[in-house]
Amino acid sequence: MIKYELKCRGCDHQFEGWFADSAAYDDQADAGVIMCPLCSSADVGKAIMAPNIAIRRDSGPLDKAQMAAEVRRMLMEIRRKVEDNCDYVGAEFADEARKIHYGEADDRGIYGEATPDEAEELKDEGIDVVAIPWLPRSDA
Repeated sequence: MIKYELKCRGCDHQFEGWFADSAAYDDQADAGVIMCPLCSSADVGKAIMAPNIAIRRDSGPLDKAQMAAEVRRMLMEIRRKVEDNCDYVGAEFADEARKIHYGEADDRGIYGEATPDEAEELKDEGIDVVAIPWLPRSDA
């Protein structure tokens, strides 16, 4: 089973959905059978989710160094996924996010830089943005 955080594009309601696997989610989304429990809209997509830290029960608690290494590994994985699946727009992030939101540019995932004020303005306009700690590729 896999759990996804879902978000209604109609009313912005977020909720979770459980699926047998990612293919089951894709099949149901393509068929338009995933619906918002608040407004019944089928215009629903995956929301950004926090990574799940899986710890084996028999391994005992992680010490601070192990936890820091695991968090770093997850942040590097997030970076890799963002870079593999989204377009880098650099300092034009806020402008491009607005164009996408208002239908002036193709709907797609983007990443880049925005000031805290720009991010707050985007949120005030109803545009979802997330700040991700962007770690360097290596310490070397």
